Amino acid sequence: MAIATTDPATGEVLRSFDELTPEQLDEKLARAAAAAVEYRLTSVEQRAGWLGRAADVLEKDAGAVSRVITTEMGKTLKAAQEEVAKCVRGLRFYSAEGPGFLRDQHGDAESVGAKQTFVTYQPIGVVLAVMPWNLPLWQAMRFAAPALMAGNVGILKHASNVPQCALYMEQLFREAGFPADAFQTLLISARRVEQVLRDDRVAAATLTGSEPAGRSVATIAGQEIKKVVLELGGSDPFIVMPSTDLERATEVAVRARTLNNGQSCINGKRFFVHQDIAEQFLEKFTAKMAALVVGDPMDDATDIGPLATESGRADVEAYVDDAVGKGATVLTGGKRPDRPGWFYPPTVLTGITPQMKMFHEEVFGPVAQVFTVSSLEEALKIANGHPYGLGSNLWSEDPAERELFVRDVQSGMAFINGNTTSYPEIPFGGVKRSGYGRELSDLGMREFMNAKTVWIGQGA
Repeated sequence: MAIATTDPATGEVLRSFDELTPEQLDEKLARAAAAAVEYRLTSVEQRAGWLGRAADVLEKDAGAVSRVITTEMGKTLKAAQEEVAKCVRGLRFYSAEGPGFLRDQHGDAESVGAKQTFVTYQPIGVVLAVMPWNLPLWQAMRFAAPALMAGNVGILKHASNVPQCALYMEQLFREAGFPADAFQTLLISARRVEQVLRDDRVAAATLTGSEPAGRSVATIAGQEIKKVVLELGGSDPFIVMPSTDLERATEVAVRARTLNNGQSCINGKRFFVHQDIAEQFLEKFTAKMAALVVGDPMDDATDIGPLATESGRADVEAYVDDAVGKGATVLTGGKRPDRPGWFYPPTVLTGITPQMKMFHEEVFGPVAQVFTVSSLEEALKIANGHPYGLGSNLWSEDPAERELFVRDVQSGMAFINGNTTSYPEIPFGGVKRSGYGRELSDLGMREFMNAKTVWIGQGA
């Protein structure tokens, strides 16, 4: 894929960018390595101050940055504004809480025959971030903010269709006062990630993306014995039980499936509805999905913009056509509109079976699969049979059902009576083929730190 800004609403290429030459890439890696030597010695107070200033700069730039996000990947302008605000929140969170996360943790010295023992958290150096296009600022920020607070240096290989968002990240941190090479963007193609990850100057990597990309990066990192955090696909279950407020549940179900034009790993994608309320749920849910306005993402009246890429829309169409060809029923949507751009309508399907590809894989677009189940146990059995385990969602007022759900759902995150989302304050990540490791909170910061044990004897 060329490194270019292509407007998904029109298909028009707006700007193209040259890929780094081998010499330019080597120079950037050399500068990152040199920066890591000095940046690790900065104080936590300095880093916290720079993060706070980055939040102020981003808040000032919010209008222009939001328009760039919408132009590059097609989400509505309102959604882009919300993404920018989330990044500001993340920067301020790590500015305020990061120093506390970095304090030494003292242990029971007497029990180990020491005068003093503690764990001190130290940065590991240059960390490579391989990021996707769907949340072009937030995905990168949830790596960058904790990494920079920890004293690590970041290098960002962003998706090739969001180069202006990628370049803004580097500009933001420089304008905030960080050392010039503490965070750099690498405009390179995916095929050159292996070269960067194998470079001795790079200590670790984090990747958010597809399962094949995760397998590739994990294999390389394993061979090089380098730490890697992976956040891969998700086909999150959204379970609705009779005790819930059905009006509220269907409202959130629509948002859960159409967030980011349906292009989020933690979108609710598979809806398991108890048979006692299935008819009412489908009626309300389908009507609300059908009422969404598909159109120009810059227009305030639009609910759903285009998908980010032409190939992405083709993938969604292939999943729906496969399911319909094998007996699934389309309650709304299911056909691309006759207009320029890569639009696809909100779609609701029933009658999904294991013979259909979407039963086993992730559909990255506004397509909802609705299953009728006889019990929470049946819902969990089907949900857990999927290879992914990122987020999950239950709607129930029954304490016993909530306890069972939290205990038995196979996911990295379990949300009850609220939409699955990410917050800087709590850990984010999955299990099974959704990846490993955690982002955000104190856990995300410490993924790329050396937890160094210090033991000081009595005679010292």
